[in-house]
Amino acid sequence: MTDIILGSCGSLDGRSSRVEDPERVKRLEKVNAALIDRAERMMDGQANAYSLFQAAIVLQEQVHQRTEELLAAKRWLEKSNREMLEAKEAAEIANRSKSKFLTAAGHDLLQPLNAARLLLSALSEVSLSADGQHLVGQVDRALASIEDLIKSVLDISKLDAGVMVANQGAVRARDLLASVAGEFAPMASQKGLRICVRAPDVTLCSDPVLLKRIISNLVSNAVRYTPEGGVLLGARRRGQHVRIDVVDTGIGIPPSCHESIFEEFQRGPAAGLDGPCGNGLGLGLAIVRRMSDTLGHRLSFRSVEGRGSVFSLEVPVIDDASVLPRPERLLVSRAYGIADARLLLVENDRLVVDAMQALVARWQCTLRFAHDVPSALTLLDQDGFIPDLIVADYHLDHGLCGPEVVERVRAMAGRAIPAIITTADYSPHVEAEVAGQGLALLKKPLKPAELRALIAHHLP
Repeated sequence: MTDIILGSCGSLDGRSSRVEDPERVKRLEKVNAALIDRAERMMDGQANAYSLFQAAIVLQEQVHQRTEELLAAKRWLEKSNREMLEAKEAAEIANRSKSKFLTAAGHDLLQPLNAARLLLSALSEVSLSADGQHLVGQVDRALASIEDLIKSVLDISKLDAGVMVANQGAVRARDLLASVAGEFAPMASQKGLRICVRAPDVTLCSDPVLLKRIISNLVSNAVRYTPEGGVLLGARRRGQHVRIDVVDTGIGIPPSCHESIFEEFQRGPAAGLDGPCGNGLGLGLAIVRRMSDTLGHRLSFRSVEGRGSVFSLEVPVIDDASVLPRPERLLVSRAYGIADARLLLVENDRLVVDAMQALVARWQCTLRFAHDVPSALTLLDQDGFIPDLIVADYHLDHGLCGPEVVERVRAMAGRAIPAIITTADYSPHVEAEVAGQGLALLKKPLKPAELRALIAHHLP
């Protein structure tokens, strides 16, 4: 009985050990779910970390690539800056060299041109037939055109190189316009044109020389391209500026030329018109534009084809009359009273010497020449030649300058002999140096009438 009971109990215990407790199962399921969830989160975290790692590697590669590109761009930019700086320096050197070359070339070109003009003047005073005088006139006009071209090219090169500096001063508007009108009146009269001036009595602040060149170029163009009617030089005050207008009744400028009219060698559509002003070189308005920019004066124009053009320039006004320069004393020409004058010519160009001898011989003057200091002093010391006036070229051989020769000759003569310096060098420092020594200056090519008048003025 006992065995049966124990067996039964053992069987019951075995069955009860195999039956799971529901609560325990639930707890195990929860633990299992938590473990699975944690495992999944860990797997997701590892996957995210791996993705972030991969993204970091990609970003690092991109940053490295962009850094290399930036460094390459920086190196390229530095190289470009160096090249631009070198190009700028080379351009500045070339510009200065161009200016020096053109100045030297202009001097060499103007020397034979100067001799030709002097010889032509001497020839014109010889008795010639009507055909001979006509040919002399044609040669003179051809030489004048060459002279204008050389001077215009030199002016443009100086303006582009920045070596032409404006010297601001006081300019009377009415006097300036009247002076320009007077110069072009004979040319206009030959074409049957009228030149009128309408200007208030105001004072302008500008460079007198450059401003006159601008107005003269504008009037020259107006006369050239006006077959009938006239030219008006007008000025009208607008606040603190005066607007100077050059008005013509000419052929006008077609709209297609408005953009290029201020470029070099751009001539009007009827540039072949004959007239006392010639055909023009197409440089006048290019010089006008550069000079107005140098002065800081606003330049504008309007034109109607077939009716005429108006070129306007705005110039500042000076209200204080006390800044006006003292009027220069007018030179009284004694051009026909230079006979028997003794002239010393200091010149290193034999062609110019021959031309001067032929010219002054017609004026009944005595001319002796030298090419440097020793030859000039020899004339005074050995030959006893004491000149009444010295005419010396500025640029001589071996870097010698005309004012130096004048100083040495004056020292040996023991008196301040009047002197005229001639030059084909239009540099401002040459003009300043000659003026600083109290010497007269004539620019080549020499105009015989001007030379004769200046000799007469300086003779004792």
